[in-house]
Amino acid sequence: MSLTGTFNAFSVTTNPESRQADKPKRPAPFSLRLTAEERARLLSEAKGAPLGAYIKAKLLGGTIPIRTRRFGLAVEDRQSLAQALALLGRSRLANNLNQLAHLAHIGALPVTPEVEAELQDGICEIRALRRLLLRALGLKAEDEG
Repeated sequence: MSLTGTFNAFSVTTNPESRQADKPKRPAPFSLRLTAEERARLLSEAKGAPLGAYIKAKLLGGTIPIRTRRFGLAVEDRQSLAQALALLGRSRLANNLNQLAHLAHIGALPVTPEVEAELQDGICEIRALRRLLLRALGLKAEDEG
């Protein structure tokens, strides 16, 4: 086989476009324009279910999907939770704790067992608050397996 023939045979097997031609074609999606009020009504009726699946079930007479979106909350609730999480991040708690740790390391802050216990309690409460906010947003904290 010539160099050109070898190259062409190799390129057909490794070319992603040729591999896509082997896959069965999916039907084209259907698009539907809604007014803001119509969309809001459907979102309200869907109660957290994916809007496309809800419309399909309602139109074709199937059962309403049980599966909910990652966030089963109203947009306002998600925005409030996101703002609360942002405020927690901007509260400079981590920076303040770091400054306290620095002062303790250089000996400028006397660390009694009582002070250490209070600091540990504060850290635990901040972590718990962050974990609850992330869970409410439908996210998983890094320290959760």
